[in-house]
Amino acid sequence: MKYTVLLFSAFASLSFAGEIKSGGDTTTSKQGANAFSQPATNLPLSERIDFSVGNSFFRNPWVSAPASTDARDGLGPLFNTNGCQNCHIKDGRGHLPLAGDQNAVSLLIRLSIPAMTDAQKKQLILSGNIPEPTYGGQLQDFALPGENPEGRIVVNFDYHTETFSDGHTVELRKPKITIDDLNYGAMHSETQMSARIAPPMIGLGLLESIPDATLLAIAEQQRKENKAISGRPNYVWDVVQEKTVIGRFGWKAGQPNLMQQNAAAFNGDLGLTSTLFPDENCSVAQDLCQRLPSGGQPEVTEKILNFVEFYSQHLAVPMRRNLAEPLVQHGEVLFQEAGCASCHQSTIQTAERKDRPALSQQTIHPYTDLLLHDMGQGLADNRGEFLATGQEWRTAPLWGIGYTQEVNGHTEFLHDGRARTEMEAILWHGGEAKNSKEAVLGFNASQRAALIAFLKSL
Repeated sequence: MKYTVLLFSAFASLSFAGEIKSGGDTTTSKQGANAFSQPATNLPLSERIDFSVGNSFFRNPWVSAPASTDARDGLGPLFNTNGCQNCHIKDGRGHLPLAGDQNAVSLLIRLSIPAMTDAQKKQLILSGNIPEPTYGGQLQDFALPGENPEGRIVVNFDYHTETFSDGHTVELRKPKITIDDLNYGAMHSETQMSARIAPPMIGLGLLESIPDATLLAIAEQQRKENKAISGRPNYVWDVVQEKTVIGRFGWKAGQPNLMQQNAAAFNGDLGLTSTLFPDENCSVAQDLCQRLPSGGQPEVTEKILNFVEFYSQHLAVPMRRNLAEPLVQHGEVLFQEAGCASCHQSTIQTAERKDRPALSQQTIHPYTDLLLHDMGQGLADNRGEFLATGQEWRTAPLWGIGYTQEVNGHTEFLHDGRARTEMEAILWHGGEAKNSKEAVLGFNASQRAALIAFLKSL
């Protein structure tokens, strides 16, 4: 009997040793405020200089042209921020505006209108949606000195309460977005608006390295299990390959890879051109881009794009914590029993990547399937993106979620930051996840504590 217990303990320790490395060999043991800002642990010293250079372009502010800092000029003239790190704070999660904030900074508002004409419907293949005619694909609430921003984002809330079977209640809030002080005319009468906070940067290169075949196999398995879970990949336009491919990044999986995700953010968020997105982000109703000097063509060179891509690919996932605690282990069982693991896939293998050996053939624990799921009307933004409907969202990775407070000083979750705790995020789940939410509403106080302890261990 003693031998059996020791043997079980040894196997348990081996299991914990594997799971503690959420990002495989890339996993960092760093904790505290800088836990999301570390290079992949298995990244050779010879390549860490590229990581550091990419970090500098991600972290440091861009300035208006012309400037002596010509590698970093060309900001705006309309923009949401002057540096990537301002939204992805410490490479972590953005948040809703605080009381008294004049600008949203780490929150942006996507804009679009329904596709009505044949030409607009064809454009959906390339852009995923139709930008608002005057203000484009997102609202810019900053402008260069002497110029007018597009408008001011105002956030209010609607509230309602969810009640557990034991009578415990949780108040939920839903952001109500309005745009004040529009400076370039009225918006289209059918404008669709969707709020987005910046997601964490950790482990993105690993997610990029998951084979398409793996994602398709997960989707097929979900269909076979027939448990109301039916994820599907988004198919989006790859501007370099000039073809439709599987989407992975963004809240609706609207970008195919990190190079395009980064270039789109430079263009939309900072007003910077690149070879992928060579056009300024002014509409025909805005003459700023014609009047004001640019930072060159392109403003973000391919060399800079390559450095930022390398940086964003190799930000390490911090290790899991408290795996041996009975409360955490009980919470993991409850997570499985509630059906959460159907979408939040715990274990996936990355592909072989000769160009990125640190990311190659890693066993990772991201707790995502990168697929779109119908999450119900409660979470709906009623705005499509390529194949994603107004009720569909990509499954958010859960790795690192337990570090959010110490890295970012808050716990605001979901695409628009509405959830102030992990439990609030769970209780917003509907649609395909309704059964999981109902299961959690049946948990008693000790079960709720265990589930949250498990999530905080990730």
